[in-house]
Amino acid sequence: MATDYDAPRKTDEDLAEESIEELKGAHAKTATRVAELDEPDNESLDLPGADLSGEQLTVQVLPAQNDEFTCSRCFLVQHRSLLARHTRREWICKDCA
Repeated sequence: MATDYDAPRKTDEDLAEESIEELKGAHAKTATRVAELDEPDNESLDLPGADLSGEQLTVQVLPAQNDEFTCSRCFLVQHRSLLARHTRREWICKDCA
């Protein structure tokens, strides 16, 4: 970025005024965003403790593939590229190592 060294320098008061104006502008933007989020949307509201006994979930479970392993510490199925180390009993991912 080019700098004009001949331009008059700003004083601390000028910088303070600019920063106050920037804060006021940022506050106005934030207030607008909050107002948009406060619209009532009761149609998709799930209440805690709601009776879900009649609901059925269908999930297809796949066995671990040839290029995957199950971490011995976090028990997540990970891709072989995330294998940190393994012994005869333990397969450890990079996150747990």
